[in-house]
Amino acid sequence: MNAAYENLLTRRSVRKYKSEQITDEELGAVLEAGKYAPTAKGSQSPLMIAVQDKGDIARLSSLNAQIMGTDSDPFYGAPVVLVVLANKAAPTYLYDGSLVMGNMLNAAESVGLSACWIHRAKEMFETAEGQALLKKWGVPNAENLRGVGNCILGYAAEGGKKAPAPRKENYVVLVK
Repeated sequence: MNAAYENLLTRRSVRKYKSEQITDEELGAVLEAGKYAPTAKGSQSPLMIAVQDKGDIARLSSLNAQIMGTDSDPFYGAPVVLVVLANKAAPTYLYDGSLVMGNMLNAAESVGLSACWIHRAKEMFETAEGQALLKKWGVPNAENLRGVGNCILGYAAEGGKKAPAPRKENYVVLVK
């Protein structure tokens, strides 16, 4: 089995992270993989924002938790949050951004990081606080973007990576 295929079968969402920051090289590799995700007609409609600032991550976490109706940390202590937004004028923005998220999740595994897709990016960046963060970060044309997902990154803490659940019956219908 080649390494890329094995990576697809062994990657798991991690929900417990060490506080240690990842390296610039690891972050760069994950973002580069995101840039090479397929997009409809090669439109490259998504935008990735890498957030490592602890204060901004805390604001994102609080906003996400508020939308979810909890006070727990939906980013599980991860030291990096990759926000994926996409141009809402593109009819395929959600699919384009989802492919970026998938590439980044798999790339994280391949460079020794752990990752998890955290939802509610759409709702987060529809709020005044979310829009204020985009303005603070200097994101151009923020009003034309819609949140797709948050990819948290870091090194798994002990017990953070769990064994895979069994695959469900009838997952595939084969038509010959």
